[in-house]
Amino acid sequence: MVIVISRVRFFVTGVSPQVSQQEGTSGTATTQHHFKEEALIKDTRTGSTRSHRGAIRRLAGAASLAIAATALLTGPAAAAPASSNANPAADCAGKSIPASKISFQLYSYAGWQGEIGTEAVLAELAEIGYKNVEPFGGSYEGRSAEEFRALLKEYKLKAPSAHGSTAEATFDQTLAYAKTIGQKYTGSGGWAAPGINRDGSSTYADVLATAEAMNHLGQLSVEAGTGKHFGHNHWWEFTTLVTNPETGEQTTAYEVLLANTDPRYVAFQLDVYWASDAGVDVVDLLERHGDRIELLHIKDGALPADTLGFESFPLLTDVGEGDIDWAPILDAAQGHVKYYVIERDGAPATAEFAEDSFNFLTCYSY
Repeated sequence: MVIVISRVRFFVTGVSPQVSQQEGTSGTATTQHHFKEEALIKDTRTGSTRSHRGAIRRLAGAASLAIAATALLTGPAAAAPASSNANPAADCAGKSIPASKISFQLYSYAGWQGEIGTEAVLAELAEIGYKNVEPFGGSYEGRSAEEFRALLKEYKLKAPSAHGSTAEATFDQTLAYAKTIGQKYTGSGGWAAPGINRDGSSTYADVLATAEAMNHLGQLSVEAGTGKHFGHNHWWEFTTLVTNPETGEQTTAYEVLLANTDPRYVAFQLDVYWASDAGVDVVDLLERHGDRIELLHIKDGALPADTLGFESFPLLTDVGEGDIDWAPILDAAQGHVKYYVIERDGAPATAEFAEDSFNFLTCYSY
């Protein structure tokens, strides 16, 4: 019996590895860009390895079954366990992103939370090594801010940012919640009203009004001690072109927001995948506006998407398994980005996405 451990698969000779698939919203199966049987994460840039907790358990189980079967056929002498030169606890070499700067957007596991509960999901994330999470709306099974803070503390987790309400009428409640759970930023999964329309119909005046609203909410947030207010892009902020009536200059809605928000009060959370899906040169954007982009949504997937938009969900992958070229992006982010927030819309209800993506960032050298 031979056990083979490689970058993308392991198998016992004669047993074929299974490719993981997920069903797309269009009804077609989309093959993921990785094998769930991966046992050791290997950084090809450094040669270092990092153990994959779930896969190691599966590998151990498969090896035990194979050894037991061999023992039945050839006797006790053949049942000795095979030795391995791999060190499951090996640290990654080189400079990488520290766990203290990595966060996890809980929306990724909205479905899983509904199945096993918020506390169970937080326990999984803490076991993987996460130190931070990014909540999104809701009260998490009716918990008060104080109860949610206690739950985070129990698992040694912090919530430096969150996607919450931008409604001005209730923003005092948003700030009170943020202060209770210890946020350093307030924000949402979009923009303050009036916002940017998905269909591209927003005018220059609409975008200016959005920037003014962000400035106002940001000032309230900073004065309340909960940090800057941020907006989060999808693709339409880059495909919506607006014209300045005074200069005649045409530019994207995103550039107008950058130019008309106050850096004392407003930051930006750049979703790397959605920006890339819109054809944006993310490295160039970070190099020009890195001082404004303080949070990154670390999301990966196949590019270009067949359809621009939420229909792209089936094309999303674990971080490092899609088509995003992370090396120059992470390099350009250095010195500016405060938190790297891992997200995958509609992630499968298992810990593997969170674990594989965390391992990728903490093992990544740049």
